[in-house]
Amino acid sequence: MPTNLSVNGSRLWDTLMVSASIGTGPRGGLRRLTLTEPDRLMRDQLGAWAREGGYALTVDRLGSMTLRRPGTAPDLPPVLIGSHLDTQWAGGRFDGILGVLAGLEVLRTLDDLGIATKRSIEVVNWTNEEGARFSPPMLCSLAWSGQQTPEWVEGRVDRDGTRFSDALAAIGYRGPEPVGGRTIDAYFELHIEQGPALDAAGVPVGIVTGGYPSCGMRIAVDGETAHTGPTPMAERRNALVGAAMVAVAVNEIGWAHADTDAKATAARLDLVPNLPGTLSEYAELFIDMRAPALETLETMKASLHAALPDCAARSRTAIRVAEEWGFGVFSFDDGLIGLLRETAGRLNVPTMDLRSQAGHDAYHVARVAPACMIFTPCRGGITHNEAEDIALDATLPGVTVLLHAVLARANR
Repeated sequence: MPTNLSVNGSRLWDTLMVSASIGTGPRGGLRRLTLTEPDRLMRDQLGAWAREGGYALTVDRLGSMTLRRPGTAPDLPPVLIGSHLDTQWAGGRFDGILGVLAGLEVLRTLDDLGIATKRSIEVVNWTNEEGARFSPPMLCSLAWSGQQTPEWVEGRVDRDGTRFSDALAAIGYRGPEPVGGRTIDAYFELHIEQGPALDAAGVPVGIVTGGYPSCGMRIAVDGETAHTGPTPMAERRNALVGAAMVAVAVNEIGWAHADTDAKATAARLDLVPNLPGTLSEYAELFIDMRAPALETLETMKASLHAALPDCAARSRTAIRVAEEWGFGVFSFDDGLIGLLRETAGRLNVPTMDLRSQAGHDAYHVARVAPACMIFTPCRGGITHNEAEDIALDATLPGVTVLLHAVLARANR
């Protein structure tokens, strides 16, 4: 295979900047929460690019969008490139977005060069990867891989009580295609690293070997409303206090295992009625724990479960784990990792092996099909922040490796 094939970097950057103008945040990043009006506008733009390129566009029941460039043997299982276009509340311009638009650029480059592939190549935009509006994250790839049902996803609610299905219908992206149930040949996901290792080392490509075992929980705290003035301290059942005690316990668990590079986070707190002058009768605390070793994560979870009865007794509330989810306990496909290494070596692109500490749709796809990930540098490792940034010249080697690896796989 020739080594001089390269993507159109200026076109890729222009495409990224069009995305950056849709749902722009107050500090120059993006606020494009899933299934909101900015998300609809970005989906419409992706659809326009699909029509421009002549790529068939399908949308499944949960709103995930797929662009297809047909191969010469269209009945063979396709090669997928994917990521997401939704963002955090204060998100950057490249988290997830680079992966989808780099996939689009791969299709465009193959068209420019008149290169046919045996297998079809598809680019997928997964709905609700971030989990910033509907939890847990990676909801729709979770269902696509058969680990949950579409009905379960459709019933998820945001903090305002809006159901996923209603939000999806409101933006007009509930599609006719079934969720999952397809055979695919391979899945590639390119993503900014969301950490500082590549940027600090000056290495342009990270080959992701796997993830950090991770656990999320929704902790429910039941208390009782009462007046903040006349209610004696001994008669208070303040759900906020119970949740706060759990939050402190989670933080302390993180510090207890920090030397292993584990993390524990109290990430979100919702209160009812959340008013001055009144004790809260109900609280929901969303927590997140991640560790490089599954044994460490299990120890952290056990420590939290052991802490809950004390938090409940001291706050005079009832505390329970209402929901739990996890991801990251897997390895990516050895054959695809080898392909990425061979491709980078042939192109003289330096690489570094990394494990991902964030969640990605590739984790769920890896449950049912060969999958791999490529990381590209982000400046200072800043992410989930409007200041997130990349340099095009540091990004293009990873996109070029993606192009060559996908081409090789699609011609198997």
